[in-house]
Amino acid sequence: MRVAIITENFLPKLDGVTRTLARLLEHLQQQGHQVLVLGPESGMTRYAGAEIVGTLGLPLPFYPELKMNMFRPLFLQRLHDFRPDVIHLVDPVFLGATGLAVAHLMHVPFVSSYHTNLAKYCKHFGFAPLVEPAWSYMRFLHNQCALTFCPSPSTAARLREQGFSNLRIWPRGVDTTLFRPGKRDESLRAHWVGGGQKVVLLYVGRVSYEKNLRLLIEAYRDMDHGRCHLVIVGDGPASEEVRAALSGVPATFTGYLSGEALARAYASADVFAFPSETETFGQVVLEAMASGLPVVGVRAEGVCDLVTHEQTGLLLDRRQNERIAAYRSLLTRLVERQQERECFGAAAVIEAQRQSWSEAMERLLDGYREVIPANRTLLYAS
Repeated sequence: MRVAIITENFLPKLDGVTRTLARLLEHLQQQGHQVLVLGPESGMTRYAGAEIVGTLGLPLPFYPELKMNMFRPLFLQRLHDFRPDVIHLVDPVFLGATGLAVAHLMHVPFVSSYHTNLAKYCKHFGFAPLVEPAWSYMRFLHNQCALTFCPSPSTAARLREQGFSNLRIWPRGVDTTLFRPGKRDESLRAHWVGGGQKVVLLYVGRVSYEKNLRLLIEAYRDMDHGRCHLVIVGDGPASEEVRAALSGVPATFTGYLSGEALARAYASADVFAFPSETETFGQVVLEAMASGLPVVGVRAEGVCDLVTHEQTGLLLDRRQNERIAAYRSLLTRLVERQQERECFGAAAVIEAQRQSWSEAMERLLDGYREVIPANRTLLYAS
């Protein structure tokens, strides 16, 4: 197949979307497919055999790491020369909207994938009047596509409620050779907490308040710090505020980590504290589970598909009164109960091992094959 991918977001930015895209490109290369990627300027011209063509954009004022990307005339020329069999629009907003119009003009079948709950982000960043328009705009774009892939059953259910159609699940996987309990590093734990046997609570992700970090901060501030220590892996626009909020209590900030360093961080912790309610999947949750960590999260979209309450972790009910005290209670429970913590962690590893990147990517490729006209499909088969 000749696959053109038009994306609002790409490497070197590291998040669930870009890491999934990197995995997709690697899988397409392994399967012998040709790929063209049109997206924000990345400084790269190739990745996993795919041609990368970038464009400049204007940072969004409430989310500067994302940009309003411009569709360059060069994009149109490269699409014409590449002659794709299918066009994949990743989280279409600005660039993807133009890409959709181009796909119509080229009479090329196109699919989309939904990764980011833009409407919920509008609410978190103080733009509540834009929530319904955001849903309407996303519904308009995605419903023009032959198929819309989303990462989890709970997200699919939410999209159906909002009138999205032609939905398919494109699940995620985890590299269990990288993320595993055997990466535990006692010297790293000693660097974090010094001596003693403190329970390490770990958060991995973007340090921004749409991740509901206030819940974790306020819960942790009144915990017994003689028994636990918080480690935050990641960076983002709220980093300085979070550091200030935790200035009077023991906490370690590592900044962004990846690869082996990230794997050691997961495996060297004891509990994964993840309060986000804006996930469509929660890749870091799956990586933490593969590393043997029980999860203390919120019963929300994405996370609820990965974590089974009282089996692989504990989930706070979103309707719970006095949420800070309730979340603190869940964290404290696993700090105090080592046997339960270890039991949940062992069950988390077993669950994570069921999630294969190869199978996940083939689900997407099956969708590509489905929408490509029959005469082209027969050509590939021969």
